[in-house]
Amino acid sequence: MSTVTIVGAGVCGLVAATSFAEAAFDVRLVEATPDLGGDAASWLAGGMLAPHCEAESASAAIVAPGLKAIDWWDSHAGCVSRNGTLVVDPGRGGAELRRFAARTTAHETLDAEAIAVLEPALEGRFQSALFFADEAHLQPRVALTELRSGLRRHGASMEFGTVADPRQFGGMVLDCRGARADAPGLRCVRGEMLLLRCPDVSLSRPVRILHPRWPVYVVPHGEGRFMVGASMIESEDRRAITLRSAVELMNAAYALHPAFADAELLEARSGLRPAFADNLPKIVRNGSVLALAGAYRHGFLLAPDLAGQAVRMALQEGIAA
Repeated sequence: MSTVTIVGAGVCGLVAATSFAEAAFDVRLVEATPDLGGDAASWLAGGMLAPHCEAESASAAIVAPGLKAIDWWDSHAGCVSRNGTLVVDPGRGGAELRRFAARTTAHETLDAEAIAVLEPALEGRFQSALFFADEAHLQPRVALTELRSGLRRHGASMEFGTVADPRQFGGMVLDCRGARADAPGLRCVRGEMLLLRCPDVSLSRPVRILHPRWPVYVVPHGEGRFMVGASMIESEDRRAITLRSAVELMNAAYALHPAFADAELLEARSGLRPAFADNLPKIVRNGSVLALAGAYRHGFLLAPDLAGQAVRMALQEGIAA
């Protein structure tokens, strides 16, 4: 049995470890932080599996692998809700919603009555919306924890709290360290998020709010909890969330439903998304190390496809399990 060493236990590292374990490789997972989460951007993610919506500002090439990712997560994590995505525009003119519709596919336009049927909590709040029925969402922290449990069942070796340079290992090595991966051209895009508890609001699916600076989304995470995110700032700044971003996110949540004014603020955090110039992930070879890098805001959406590519590369190069 051949061994693969994977450095980094964010979404790309855990998905790659799972894919290699399922291909009968002996998996060794090494993570610098003491436990899941650490400084991984995926721990702060909304968990939207929304390829059609993401294609509004990204390549349409993400749609096919993104739709397949919904099935992958459903079979591996079991916390996927296939209720689609709702897109709304707080402005009364509707121009932004029409622009979003023109740049995307696989949606239907809803009037106020249809919105109320789909999301009763939003009755009377919006005159029109776009509904992407094929999309889904998951709870990121539950999903990542499930992958770790699955790796234990596969007998994978997992070393948390171990700082390592991928080049120090022999054999096949994957660099899945996110923003710290050794990949030329990789940059950081800062993202900030809120985690709220608001039992007075009930949503069945993510709602994207068309915001002047960046798209804001409110994602239900169960038990009255909602993730609200996320800013997109070209920066390597690892400071805590700024007041400006926090206020904008809070205002967006309030614009969606006034009951969020009484929400409990559970978390207000920031992280760095790794990204290449085209905002698409890729596999970069550095000698014997393969860097799975640049997931940007598409980690959960594209990690299964990226990991599958890495497994195929290993098999084609004769690193047989």
